[in-house]
Amino acid sequence: MGYAEEKQRQLDLRYIRMARVWAENSYCVRRQVGALIVKDKMIISDGYNGTSSGFENLCEDCDGVTKPYVLHAEANAITKVAKSANNCDGATLYVTASPCIECSKLIIQAGIRRVVYSEPYRNDDGLQLLKRVGIECVHVSDK
Repeated sequence: MGYAEEKQRQLDLRYIRMARVWAENSYCVRRQVGALIVKDKMIISDGYNGTSSGFENLCEDCDGVTKPYVLHAEANAITKVAKSANNCDGATLYVTASPCIECSKLIIQAGIRRVVYSEPYRNDDGLQLLKRVGIECVHVSDK
């Protein structure tokens, strides 16, 4: 591995660790997920999984099933950018769990070019979609 590749790997690990800390903001019991969007070496957005604005901070119902209005960390981070003067064109998304198919659609439309994740989601449909359109997907383990 060359110097540039090792430097990028170290940066990826650093941002994944930061996303893991950000995930601690989630009130979800089943799984806490954090995301950061980085562009031009700056964090331009962050997100974690949780309920939509205006709802109580309980992600699961009394049976432990995730409520339908819970947003994934990636969706929260992308929509924060949409409310700002910034954009995601060419950015990297760091997320603690690989994206689902629905979040992958948002990632593509937002112009994100690279996704770095630390844990696989229960299926890889989202990753397959991202790879199909040429988005670089990188798995790093920070544990």
